[in-house]
Amino acid sequence: MAQSPPRPRVLIFPLPLQGPVNSMLKLSELLCLGGLHVTFLVTDHIDARLRRYSNVQSRFHSYPGFRLQAISDGLPENHPRGDKFLEVFESMKVHTKPLFKELLQSGGGGEGGDRISCVIADGGLEFPLDVAEEVGIPLFIVRTISAACLWVFFCLPQLIQSGELPFTGDDDLDVMVKSVPGMERYLRRRDLPSFCRSGNPPLHAHLKAKLAATGASLPDFSNSLWEEDRFCLVWLDDQPPKSVLYVSFGSLATVTRDQLMEFWHGLVNSGQRFLWVIRQDSVAGESQVPMELLQGSEERGFVVYWAPQEEVLAHPAVGGFLTHSGWNSTLESAYEGVPMICWPYFLDQQVNSRLVEEEWKLGFDMKDTCDRSVIEKTVRNLMEVRKDEFQRSAAQMASSAKTSLGDGGSSFSHLERLIQDIKDKSVV
Repeated sequence: MAQSPPRPRVLIFPLPLQGPVNSMLKLSELLCLGGLHVTFLVTDHIDARLRRYSNVQSRFHSYPGFRLQAISDGLPENHPRGDKFLEVFESMKVHTKPLFKELLQSGGGGEGGDRISCVIADGGLEFPLDVAEEVGIPLFIVRTISAACLWVFFCLPQLIQSGELPFTGDDDLDVMVKSVPGMERYLRRRDLPSFCRSGNPPLHAHLKAKLAATGASLPDFSNSLWEEDRFCLVWLDDQPPKSVLYVSFGSLATVTRDQLMEFWHGLVNSGQRFLWVIRQDSVAGESQVPMELLQGSEERGFVVYWAPQEEVLAHPAVGGFLTHSGWNSTLESAYEGVPMICWPYFLDQQVNSRLVEEEWKLGFDMKDTCDRSVIEKTVRNLMEVRKDEFQRSAAQMASSAKTSLGDGGSSFSHLERLIQDIKDKSVV
C-alpha cells in the first residue's frame, strides 16, 4: 500500500511582541485545522514567557503537527526588551539571521522528520525574506496592521516627494494629507504613523536612501506574555450590562506619572465604572502603580496588571473600550461590538484611531490629548450621551465581522485560499 505524501510543514515567525505573537498563534491554529503542520518560531525570551504565562502547550496538544521552537535574539537574559524593541531588531539582524538560515538549511522539521516547506514571516522582520530566497524556500509575508495603515506605508515615498513629509510637532497637525489616494477626505498629519514627524530623522534618512536607490526625485486563547488577573472577570459578573469602560493601552505603551493621573481623574470624574489594565512597567521611571490611584479606584473601578482581553471585551458588562488603537485591540473590539475611545501611541495606531471615528463611526479619536476634563467628557459621551448611537454602529460592525468569518465569508474564503496556496507552493 502506497504511503500518503507528508503534510506540508509551515514555519511561522512573528515579531517578538505580544500583538504579533498573539495573532500569528491564532493563524497557526487555523493552519493546523486546515491540515498543515506548523513550527512556531519565537525568540528565547518570548518562548520562556509563553511557557510560563500562556496555555499554548495544552491548547496545541491536540495538534500533533504543531511544534513550538525557540531561537536566540542575541541579547542577554537581563536585557529589558519591552520598549527597547529597536535594540532587539538590530540584535536579531546580526545574531538571529545566521541561526535562522541554519535552521532552514537543516530542514528544521518536526519530530517525524518532515522538513520546512514554506515560511510565513512578519513583514516587520527584514531578514527572513533574504534567507528564504537564498535557501530556496517559498515565503509569505504577513503584516499584522490594518490594510489602511499598510496603504499609508506604501504611500510614504509619494508623501516625501510631494513635500508633505517630514513635518514637526510644532506644525499644524490638522492639515489634510493629499498624497494618500482614497483617504484625502479625512486623513490629517496627526493621523499619520508617529515616525512621520521630523523627530525621527534616521527613519526619514532611510526612506530617502531607499527612494534615491530607485532614481526617484526627492524633496525628502491565552497567548499572553504576562500573567493574567482573571479575578477581574468575577468583578465584571457583578456589574450591570454595558456599564463598564475597559481601559488598556497594550503591551508597549508607557505613560508619565502626570499622564496616568490625568486619566485617573478623568475616569473617576466621569462617574462610570471602569476596569483598568496598568502594566507594572507602563509608568515611565516607576516600577509600581501609584498607591493613591489603587486606593482611589476602589469605589467604581478595578485595576489589574494584565487582563484576558478577549474575554473582557466579550463580557456583557463591558460597554466601551479606552484603547491605544493597536490593530489587534481594534479588531477584537470591533468583533465583539464594543465602541472605542482611541488614544493612539505610535506607528499604525494614529491611522486606526482616525478610522474608528471618521470612517467606521465606532467611537472617538482622542488624538494625543491627555487632559482630565477632555477624558471625562469623552467617556461620558461614549457611555451615556451617545451610548445608543455607538452601540448600534458597533453591533452592525460586529455582525459584518462575524459574517466574514463564517462559511463562505470573505475571511473564511481567503483563509482557504491561503492554505491551498501553501500546499501548491510547498516543496515536499
